[in-house]
Amino acid sequence: MIRLFQPGSVYRLAYSSQVAHQLFEEIPQRTLCSILSSPIAFSKCIASHLSSPPAISQLHALSVTSGLFSCVPVSNSLINAYSKVGYSSTSLELFQIAPNRDTVSWNTIISSFGCVVRGMMFVLQMLRGGYSLDASTISTILSFSSNSSEFLPGFQIHSLASKSGHVSDTVVGNALITFYSKSGLIEDAQKVFDEMLVRDTVTWNALIHGFAHESDNGHKVIPLFLRMLKVDHVRPNNTTVATVVPFCDSGQLGTQIHCLSFKIGSDGDLWVSNALMSMYYRSGVLDYVRNVFGGMKLRDVVSWTSMMSIDPNKAVSLFNGMRLCKVTPNDVTFVALIFAIPNKYSLREAGMLHTMCYKFGLSTKINVLNSLITMYARLGSTVHAKKVFDEMPVRDIISWNALISGYQQNGLCEETLQMFSSLVLHLKPNEYTFGSVLCSISTGETISLVFGRMCHCYINKLGLNTNEFVSGALIDMYAKQGSLEDSVKVFNEISVRTIVSWTAIISAHSKHGNYDRVLDLFENMLNSKIAPDGITLLAVLMACGSKGDVIAGKRIFDSIYNVYKVEPWPEHYSCMVDMLGKVGRLEEAESLVKIMPGGPSMSALQSLLNASKVHGDTELGDRVADLVLKTDPSDSGAYVSVSNVYAERGEWENVARVRKEMKEKGVKKEIGFSWVDVRDVGTLGMYKFSSEDTGHPMAKDIYEIVESLVSEMKFLQEDVVDLEMETLSV
Repeated sequence: MIRLFQPGSVYRLAYSSQVAHQLFEEIPQRTLCSILSSPIAFSKCIASHLSSPPAISQLHALSVTSGLFSCVPVSNSLINAYSKVGYSSTSLELFQIAPNRDTVSWNTIISSFGCVVRGMMFVLQMLRGGYSLDASTISTILSFSSNSSEFLPGFQIHSLASKSGHVSDTVVGNALITFYSKSGLIEDAQKVFDEMLVRDTVTWNALIHGFAHESDNGHKVIPLFLRMLKVDHVRPNNTTVATVVPFCDSGQLGTQIHCLSFKIGSDGDLWVSNALMSMYYRSGVLDYVRNVFGGMKLRDVVSWTSMMSIDPNKAVSLFNGMRLCKVTPNDVTFVALIFAIPNKYSLREAGMLHTMCYKFGLSTKINVLNSLITMYARLGSTVHAKKVFDEMPVRDIISWNALISGYQQNGLCEETLQMFSSLVLHLKPNEYTFGSVLCSISTGETISLVFGRMCHCYINKLGLNTNEFVSGALIDMYAKQGSLEDSVKVFNEISVRTIVSWTAIISAHSKHGNYDRVLDLFENMLNSKIAPDGITLLAVLMACGSKGDVIAGKRIFDSIYNVYKVEPWPEHYSCMVDMLGKVGRLEEAESLVKIMPGGPSMSALQSLLNASKVHGDTELGDRVADLVLKTDPSDSGAYVSVSNVYAERGEWENVARVRKEMKEKGVKKEIGFSWVDVRDVGTLGMYKFSSEDTGHPMAKDIYEIVESLVSEMKFLQEDVVDLEMETLSV
């Protein structure tokens, strides 16, 4: 059966490219006459083959042989088709040889460039050829200007739009707002917005988006959104909601916008759902985060990665679910997964994760490698962390900080400082670097104060002495190295004091036993309207314990939660147990041990054990001794403490039993070391030695001097005894 085609019917049906394609294919004889009767259908047919370059070429050939290429809609469609499949040169060639052109022809070739400079060249040619700009021309050039650093063409096209009267067109106004917003000229965008007679959803979205990306104008996003709803009564869309949500919390407004997303059908939008997850996470409402994630019909890598960061305990199962859904992880996914890995993971499991980074082509991503360094260090394998570091093609300050921090957290203080010495030859350290370095100097028993002073000079040189965390670390370092005077000096030089600096100086005085000064500083801090944290309160408790002021200690301990709303730590309980034990209030101390969160700590038990020994409470001592050995059977200090209690009471059978048990379990007593600061700038400055140590090259001379000093001390002691006897006889 032959179907007859009338030009009018084809023209009406041609608005659907699919219908046009079907009609075209059904033409039994594609003669010049039959094709010329439906040029628009032919154009739509070209548009329906945009994904097939061979089909476009065939249609092109047919249009030439049939003479249909001379029809403007057909030539325009071919120019557009070739540009869409990446044949820009062919597209330009067709434009140049097209016998007839209109404004659409110029717009099509201009949009194919994607470049503002070349686009403006053709705009000028277009104007010289007597063609008029339309809204499409103007918005195309403005979109090119928005995505480039060339602002001048955007200003020029705005001027042309004003002269041609197109500036009142909503499409042009929207493009102008987007251009000025992306160019950082938000005031000009606001001016265009205010002058527009008709504003649609795109208009509001453009200005809201502009404010959202201006750090100084972020506070205007919500008022503008409310004005859109309540004043202009414009219906928002997915883009509006997704742009506004990041500026809300999970309070009333955030919840209302979430409800609005359901009303306008945005709840299923991927971008909106991801934004809602982020909003609830920032507010700490994790159940709502899980609800949003659970209700998502479609999830992308951002959704899965966000959920892994939000719920690290389920990161591995989420990662597996992500892979089952055929979603490819990216570098941010692996960073979230690596940081979620629990400390109980074995190196074998960590290695499997490392291998997966290679599998997904992420083994050269610097953020992934930095995370791997942190992971290995957290699992106690600084060797693997160093291997990752050494094999990195490029390192940034985060890479260095990750390894330095890893060494410090694993107690490798000398390695920490050695890496720091290497770092300063390549990069400038930052506050996080010095946080780890100063902590190593504080805790490293082999590190001299000389090295600490050198670091302090370097900190001043870099201008980091004003950083609250660096200044706090300096105060702590000097205090632990025995130079309280320097700690006070650093504190006095701080212009704006925070909880970090106050806690550091209070802890410094507490370590040095300056009880009265600790209470004065604590009072000054409270008067400065700064609330203490757990560390501050622990330092004050320790000072009360050193002084033996149980009344003040109990007052501070009771205020930890009742006044300052801080959950007491095991360390707070241990400090209070030690304080009560020293003054013989053993029943109170034992009662406190029994209610400790998480069970009795070794520190609290040893304090109670020592108190029972001092005050002769054998019954309590026996009870606590059993608890000490059961709490941590691998702690050599526990066995020594229990053994000393039995030895003090002359219970040698129990002493032998404890030592035998210690031997059977393979627990060895740690050797005690002493250090002397040799003040050698060329080294770390401290020399470590133990009892009867002969490892030093000058050991013989040293022991001779020690024996001489011991003899002199005995001689002086005898003189003191003789003097006391004479005084008594008188």
